[in-house]
Parts: sequence; structure tokens; C-alpha cells
Amino acid sequence: MSNSVKAIRQTQGIGNSEGAELGFLRVKWFKDKLNDIVIGSILPLLLLVIWQVSGDLSLFSPEFLPTPLRILAEFQTLIGSGELIHHLAISLQRAAVGFLIGGAIGLLFGFLAGFIQKFEFMLDPSFQMLRMIPHLAIAPLIILWFGFGEVSKIVIIAIGAFFPMYIYTFLGIRSVDYKLFEVAQVLNFSKAKQIFRLILPASLPGILLGLRLSVAISWLGLVVAELIGSQEGIGFLINYGKQNSSAELIFVGVIIFAIIGKLVDSLVRLLERKWLSWRDSFQG
Repeated sequence: MSNSVKAIRQTQGIGNSEGAELGFLRVKWFKDKLNDIVIGSILPLLLLVIWQVSGDLSLFSPEFLPTPLRILAEFQTLIGSGELIHHLAISLQRAAVGFLIGGAIGLLFGFLAGFIQKFEFMLDPSFQMLRMIPHLAIAPLIILWFGFGEVSKIVIIAIGAFFPMYIYTFLGIRSVDYKLFEVAQVLNFSKAKQIFRLILPASLPGILLGLRLSVAISWLGLVVAELIGSQEGIGFLINYGKQNSSAELIFVGVIIFAIIGKLVDSLVRLLERKWLSWRDSFQG
């Protein structure tokens, strides 16, 4: 057997062993994730069983607390009629537009206040005061100014999205280690290089945290906006259920808000894992 043939077989052997090891790691990762899902599902499933059995035994009134099966039946009815998809699409559109507007403005002002100290002195005190005003306190004023249409709802959502994005962008920039600037001076980095290759990567954890909180508060702002006055959306379904004493419909709306909120939060966490995997301290 020639040396070249031996070398090829040895290379194939190494490749096969690496492939087997990679396959083993993938199977292990899948099993770990499956175990996490199973363990995390035990308590919710147990509570659902207790809830259903208690309702079947008439331990509480179904008008006061409907059983999971009755709630599921309401889900099926809304999905079959197309109402749920329609109202969910309206709510998602409102939340997305409000978040994009408020988050983008918050990111811009966070950069300005973070990079330029004069902007911090001029903007930060006012923003810190305004952010302490609850949604429910300012919502009637916004509705008075903009009416009950889409504009008022988007404004309420955008205000909620603005403050977390502004604060954590500002803090992320100001938390950059000054030693990195000294390194940049040694390497003769231009101002643009300092911003895009030094400050932004170093402040990215804070910005992503602001993004995550901004998305969450946008979703909360959507709840406030739709509960106060709306003819469409998941909040409208909850209000309609309240007016008609339909606890099942109220539960459907609450569950939808919880599920979509969790999915959006998980999406942002995936972005964190992808964009911050280079950090030694990141344990995603």
C-alpha cells in the first residue's frame, strides 16, 4: 500500500471520528434541551390537571374560573372563525410600529447622550423624570390629544419602548472601559473606527438588554392602549369578554399576550446568544 493511500485513509479516519463526535454532541444537546422542556413542563401540567379536576368536581363556578378545556374550546372557536388571527395581526402590527418608532428614537438619544456630555446634561434629567410617569397616567392625555384612533395607541407603545432603549444605550456606552480608548490611541484609530470597532461592540450587551426590555414594555404598552379604547386587537377581545361576562374569552386574551410576549423575548435572547458569543463572560 502506497504512502499516499495510507495518508488518505488516515485523513478519512480523522474526518469520520470528528463527524461521530459532532453527531454525539448534537444528540447530547438535543437530549439536554428535551430534558429541560420536560422538567419545565411538569409544574404547569400538574396545575392544569388540578384545575381541570377541580372544575369537574364543581369546586368553583365555571363562570368565575372556566376549566382549561372550556378555554381550549373558546380558542378553537376563535381560530375557526378567523377572529383570533385577525385580532392578533392587528395587535402585532401596532406593537411592531410603536416599538420601531420608540426604540429607534431611544437608540438615537441614547447615543447622543452617551457620546456627548452636553447632551447628557440637557436631556437626561428630563427623560429620567418623564420615564417615572406610568402608562395608565399618561394614556388619557394621549387619547385626548390624538383621539381613539391608531395614532394614540402607537404613541403609547412608542413611549414605553423609548425609555429602556435610551437608558441602556446610554449606560452601555458610558460603561466602556477607558483602557480600550488608550489602546485605540496607541493603534491610531480614527474617530469612526473608535465608534464602530470599539465603542459599539463593547456597549452591545447594554444595548441588547435595552432592546429586550424595550420589546417587553412595548407589549405592556399595547395592553394598556387596547384596553383603554379599541375596536380591534387582543385587548379588544379581553374588553369584549368583560362586557359579556365571558371569562373564557378573557383567559384567551391573557394567554395570547403571555405566549407572544414569551416568544418575542426568546427571539431577542437568541440574538443575544448570537451577537455576544464572543464574550468570555457570556454563559448563553
